[in-house]
Amino acid sequence: MELNGLSIAITGGASGLGLATARRVLAAGGNVTLIDLPSSNGADIAKELGGGASFAPGDITDADQFAAALDVAHERGGLRGVVHCAGAGRKMRILDKEGRAGSLEDFEFIIRLNLIGTFNALRLGAERIAQVEPIEDERGAIVMTASVAAFEGQIGQINYSASKSGVVGMTIVAARDLATKGIRVNTIAPGIMDTPLLSRLREDVRQSLEATVPNPARLGRSDEFGRLATNILENGYLNGETIRLDGAIRMAPR
Repeated sequence: MELNGLSIAITGGASGLGLATARRVLAAGGNVTLIDLPSSNGADIAKELGGGASFAPGDITDADQFAAALDVAHERGGLRGVVHCAGAGRKMRILDKEGRAGSLEDFEFIIRLNLIGTFNALRLGAERIAQVEPIEDERGAIVMTASVAAFEGQIGQINYSASKSGVVGMTIVAARDLATKGIRVNTIAPGIMDTPLLSRLREDVRQSLEATVPNPARLGRSDEFGRLATNILENGYLNGETIRLDGAIRMAPR
């Protein structure tokens, strides 16, 4: 699927992995709609990116609000792709230091944000992509974001790992389910990426993290995620896959 002139929605598009993906899609000639929280600086970012970019405020856990944001992208010639980058983590333990049960609220919050939010992106995005006419043998594609924590979650990531494992589990099912609509579905599972969150870490902590990556021994770059997401959108035979983008890291328990 050549991206030139096509409309792509990117959740979490105002920063980090989403913004890097937006830059890549724009470079390929596509039009991007950045979907991010109303409190984000998405409008300013869209202006900086130029005429091919627009901003639509939307909370991925609010179905009505998120659907309205996707409609902004759909109105730009028909939605052809969704790259879903929005999500977060919140540390929690099964038992606290005193042996008391961990917070169900913390577990539910991350499941709602990362897993239900992803399902919203999947179902609401697919609903709109299914309305456009096929280009050759496909209507469009959806790229979801998991994490290496889906496979080797660390202590304190029980909620995050569960949510991201759910995203991985949905991938092949969604690809099969949407095959009759000509919509491909794939997932990227990033390792330790150099996002704005990690940029606040002390230099010695960053170096320690980099040393855990076999090759190359550094943090992943947001642009590397954006490049892969764009390639997935473009490659019409890539479907139902979860691709690790992690420098061959396998996370230790802590």
